[in-house]
Order: sequence, then C-alpha cells, then structure tokens
Amino acid sequence: MFNLTPTVRNLLIANVVFFLAQTNFLPLLTQVGSLYPIGSPYFYPWQFFTYMFLHASWGHIISNMFGLISFGPLLEQRWGAARFLTFWMICGVGAGVLYEGVRGYEMHKMEQAREEFHHSPTGPEFSNFFHSYFPEATGYETLAEALQRNPQNQEYINSATAAVDGVVTEVRDSPQGGMLGASGALFGILFAFAYLFPNTELMLLFFPFPIKAKYFVFLYAAYELYNGVHRTPGDNVAHFAHLGGLLIGFLVLKFWERGRERFY
Repeated sequence: MFNLTPTVRNLLIANVVFFLAQTNFLPLLTQVGSLYPIGSPYFYPWQFFTYMFLHASWGHIISNMFGLISFGPLLEQRWGAARFLTFWMICGVGAGVLYEGVRGYEMHKMEQAREEFHHSPTGPEFSNFFHSYFPEATGYETLAEALQRNPQNQEYINSATAAVDGVVTEVRDSPQGGMLGASGALFGILFAFAYLFPNTELMLLFFPFPIKAKYFVFLYAAYELYNGVHRTPGDNVAHFAHLGGLLIGFLVLKFWERGRERFY
C-alpha cells in the first residue's frame, strides 16, 4: 500500500523501537527523554531531540507514523534522503524550542498570578487562578466561597495560598509534565507537502470528499490555533508544538528556496 523510502522506513522503525522500549523494557526513557519545561528538575538539553522519538500511546504513535508514511516518501524522493532527514530533525527540534518559549511565557504568567494572589488573597482571585491555569480541578470552589465570605480568615488564606503554590509546582515539576511525540516534525512534513504539491487531492478518513493538500493544511493549522488558544479542560495536546513545526517548516523551505537550483 505504501511505497516506503529508506529514510521514512528507518524513522518508522526507530519510533516503533523506542516506543516498545519505553512501554515494555525501559519506562525511564519517558521521563529522561520527554521535553520538560526549562527550570523543571526533569529538564535536560537532549530532550529537544529525544522527545520526538517517544510517544504516549499506541494511538499516538500510529497517527504520527501514518502521517509520516503517507506524506514522507514523496518528499524524500524529491529531496533525497539527507535533506529529508535534515528537514525532519530541524522541524522536530524547532517545534520543541518554540513550544518551550510558549510554555515559558505561560509559566511566567502563572508565576505572576501566584504573586498577585499572595498580595491579595481573595475568593474571586482564587477561583480565577484555578479557572485560568488548572481548569480540570474540582473542589476548589468550596474554599473560594468560604474565603469570599470570610476574607480575613487566616486558615482559609493559608489553605488557598498553599493550593495555588501547589498548582504552580505541579505544572512546573510534575514527572508527567513532559511533552513527547513526533507531531512537531510531522507538521513540518505536512506543510512541505502542501507547499510543494498544493493541488494534490487527499482522501482522508474524516473527510467525506477529496480535499486539496493546501486546503487541508490550512484548515488543520486553523484548528490547532483555535484549540491552542481556547484550551479545554483535560486537553493535553501540545497544539503550539504542532504550529511550531509548521512555522519551522515554512522558514526552512523559504531558506532552501533561495538556492532554487538545489531546492527543486
């Protein structure tokens, strides 16, 4: 069904091998190889590279590898093995770097919100903090209402302050807080495919009709942007890493395009 090119096949094998290792033989790979926020005790510089070879579940790796074997071979045939692998790695690492920037900005905002609550520990501020930074949490509403009714109660203030501090620590230092998956690199591949073969019609499982590659990638990017900005409780998808892969893919292609005799 799929005409796998050498680099695509090797990337497929590497991802499957690492996934089997992390889920069956070396579970520590997930902790030391996932990409954690800079400043977390679990962060290591090599994670910008290793995170893209690890996955959270069979569904996660199957969806990413299906995209790789669907769109990768045509690009490798056009570019050659070395350039295709270079593109894959740059998009993956670049997506991780950009996502760390977004996550660093979000952590900075959270730290500021914590400091503001420390200076003004009120019930509404306590509720707003959880709503903004830990919306999947439950049970905090009772303490927020109690603090609003009794704003000078030191026991309520201490409990609320400890809860806010706990959220910041959990988000920053949790061993489950690492990002993993080849999605950033894959989104670079999707963009490159749409850029080089924009009018290729795709028949996708979730579309009842053929759609041109350029429209598919545009709609997918819009979907990722919306979900990244309007994050819903329990959504653990790194939407901005996906968008980062798209952006890095665009920048790399434009840079390569300057040497058009080598690019085409």
